[in-house]
Amino acid sequence: MLKKFYQSLFFARRWYWLFVGVILLFVLSYGLVFLFTIAQLLLLFLAVVTVLDYLVLFGRRHPVTIRRTLSDRMSNGDSNPVMLSVENGYPFPVSLRIIDELPDQLQLRNFSLNADLKPGESRELRYVLHPKERGEYAFHNINVFIRSPFGLLIRRKIVEAGETVKVLPSYQALKQFELLAAAHNLADSGVKRIRKLGHSLEFEQIKEYVTGDDIRSLNWKATARKGGQLMVNTFTDEKSQQVYCLIDKGRVMKMPFNGMTLLDYAINATLVLSRVALIRQDKAGLLTFSDQIGTFLPAGRMAMQMSHILDILYNQQTRWQETDFEKLYAMVRARITQRSLIVLFTNFESLSGLQRQMPYIRAIAKKHLLLVVFFENTELQQIRESEADDIEGIYVKTIAEKFAYEKRLIVKELNQHGIATILTAPENLTVQTVNKYLEIKARQAI
Repeated sequence: MLKKFYQSLFFARRWYWLFVGVILLFVLSYGLVFLFTIAQLLLLFLAVVTVLDYLVLFGRRHPVTIRRTLSDRMSNGDSNPVMLSVENGYPFPVSLRIIDELPDQLQLRNFSLNADLKPGESRELRYVLHPKERGEYAFHNINVFIRSPFGLLIRRKIVEAGETVKVLPSYQALKQFELLAAAHNLADSGVKRIRKLGHSLEFEQIKEYVTGDDIRSLNWKATARKGGQLMVNTFTDEKSQQVYCLIDKGRVMKMPFNGMTLLDYAINATLVLSRVALIRQDKAGLLTFSDQIGTFLPAGRMAMQMSHILDILYNQQTRWQETDFEKLYAMVRARITQRSLIVLFTNFESLSGLQRQMPYIRAIAKKHLLLVVFFENTELQQIRESEADDIEGIYVKTIAEKFAYEKRLIVKELNQHGIATILTAPENLTVQTVNKYLEIKARQAI
């Protein structure tokens, strides 16, 4: 009981300054006798006010009510709001310092909120968290440090508020891309509308001809039945095509950018791309791999497909082994028998690294429409754009230029074999991937 009391009571800085001032007066009273009486009065005053401060602070069993409100899940790499509802139970104004014990993964050691509340006042305090890892995040207790208008003592109240929240792949971007994919208005995300080449095979309806319709689509039989009114066939995009996202979990995907690994960026892009594909009436599938084949989800368009994809992506972790593309090719050949759009999320840092895997990549591209997605090193971009001040700086800048040139050679090598590529900065991955998918759909390349 005594230990709990000491853990709840603290002396404020103001009390220490006053106490030091009283001690100085006692010291000075050796030379100036009249200061001794003043020092005694001030010491008595400090003791009385300290007792009063203690009585008003500890006179109530429930001085402050506080409650944390947050979603049962968070979006990785996005802004996630958290609300603290605070109510002052004292009949006088108080100053609060609130320390919310945040999850260990966030590594926020100096987080605190301050608030001044009037008697009986309620207030909501809002702060935002930016998780960088997927997994379970455990929130702990809330510590409230209360000061009365005297400001000499501090009462600490611990509110038990432990709870666990799942941090899932970036699902906040889903709504934005859902609206864009449904409305076919993609200019806001930098998506260019692609002119369709040729006709789709998916018949939609017969309608009256208007200026601008393709005259090659004229339906002469329907025109004859309409008594000379020109009628045209209209077509829509082909549906039920398979879109597979292949995610490399090897050591090359462990590289971090802005606090998130390349695997996290690939997972976020996969989640959005799968959702856009389902909105466009295509089938979305998933395959993870490294030195061993991971999880395989057949392409489907069922109502629970997105839930299955989210559950799989939630627990994926990077492995440190070298990726085995031979096993990947064998898996694709055995399980993906229908021609599909395959989006391969991986990373190559050198042309020799690509050439070792090129036979398997080309073998996959013979049976499917393959899109290889890999990443620019944005840290090297900063070095390339900086000024070199000495010989060492020139060497470093030259090496950075060499790595960037190798990336461009990788793109050229893949394009020479008819393989589509995306070379993008990690933060632009989602938009670039969705853009490319919509371009492929518009060109009816699948």
